[in-house]
Amino acid sequence: MVKSSSIWMQRRKKDQYYRLAKLKGYRSRAAFKLLHLIKRYRFIGRGDFVLDLGAAPGGWSQVLAEIVGGEGYVLGVDLNKIEPLESQRVEFMQLDINSESAISILKAKTQRILDAVVSDVSPNVTGAWDLDHFRQIQLASRSLDIAKALLKHGGNFLVKVFQGSELEDFMKDLKRYFLTVKIVKPPATRPSSAELYILCLNYTGCSDSPAHPQAQD
Repeated sequence: MVKSSSIWMQRRKKDQYYRLAKLKGYRSRAAFKLLHLIKRYRFIGRGDFVLDLGAAPGGWSQVLAEIVGGEGYVLGVDLNKIEPLESQRVEFMQLDINSESAISILKAKTQRILDAVVSDVSPNVTGAWDLDHFRQIQLASRSLDIAKALLKHGGNFLVKVFQGSELEDFMKDLKRYFLTVKIVKPPATRPSSAELYILCLNYTGCSDSPAHPQAQD
């Protein structure tokens, strides 16, 4: 176990995104995943109000604060407590998104419809892949429920998933609500990782929109 932990630490220190995160003051290397996707697809901009689900330890919220600027607002939500950031435009809330009251609590907190929802929520990985994939899809589906309740018409949604048998059906569900749905994998994702992100653009606000969604891989 000690040897395995030592090897993991050595790989981590060699990781360019881990080193960059330390250099730039980001709380996690995952910050570069979101930063790359926003720069490429421009689905979040200055002045936006954004909900960050699965926000701990705060790396994505740091990126979002930089993007939305002083006119915007970021609410980071996680099951675990998150240390506050210096930015006055970022707030953190400790909340179980699976709770029955989660959506009403978030509506009361934000007090407005949102421009974007991002979700990096993950289950505690067990190593039993089918189980981990199924639990991840459940969390992604719950994130979608929250996005549907809080997004403005034309808003955007980014959610993490794991590759697996449930992914196709989840993609079909997303296409009912967004005009464009595409799978994206940012460069900062480790090559060995099975995680993917689904970027959903232009929320239609209903499942029976006459528009025909564009699915892009």
